[in-house]
Amino acid sequence: MLLHVNFMKSTLNLPQLEIFYPAQIRREILFVAGGRRPDEKYFVELARSREIFAVDKGIEICRDLNILPKILIGDFDSAKSSAVDWALENKIPIERHPVDKDLTDTQLALELAEKNSASYIILTGIFGGRFDHLFSNVFTCAASTIKTCLADEREIIFFVRGGESVNVKFFVRPKNLSLLPITATCEGVTINNVYWQLDGATLKQNFPNAVSNRVESDEIKINLDKGTLAVYFNF
Repeated sequence: MLLHVNFMKSTLNLPQLEIFYPAQIRREILFVAGGRRPDEKYFVELARSREIFAVDKGIEICRDLNILPKILIGDFDSAKSSAVDWALENKIPIERHPVDKDLTDTQLALELAEKNSASYIILTGIFGGRFDHLFSNVFTCAASTIKTCLADEREIIFFVRGGESVNVKFFVRPKNLSLLPITATCEGVTINNVYWQLDGATLKQNFPNAVSNRVESDEIKINLDKGTLAVYFNF
């Protein structure tokens, strides 16, 4: 089963929510990596009508669900050889990198996304495991020129940059919402329809206190004047 579509829109659709951006999303790519494996039903819904790129061990869930990614990349230090063989049997292009390399798998994925002119990427199979890997992945994605979202059925992170106003509509309300400054300060932070609302607040990276907020509506709006802000949901 090959899932692929390319169309213009300004809404990112996930199983739990929709994110409305002021700019159009021209090309969207779903990367499935080798961290915590997403729920299979969730992954099928996430993969529907999207280009899929597999990163290393992420090829395993693609094989198990018979979903053909457009390409497989990585050093294959964690993927089962049988899953890589399945990719070869199905003539999926493979971009192999040495184990001893300078870039992480996520950084390689972002490079590939840039080469493919992606304007938005979703990464699943990215949570779980080691904190240093997640730390690297979050800051790598935050610094990318491509809009990026990390998502599975349990957690979602996306990024708001200075000058942006983003609306979120929930199909499932999260248990918690946290605003995490990626830059040293985030200025002019405004959020509505939550328990602790903010109006033009300044959040500091070295004092990240805007955590564990509660969503009180099926829609929220986030404004940011300056900086880069990670928006985190826990389901």
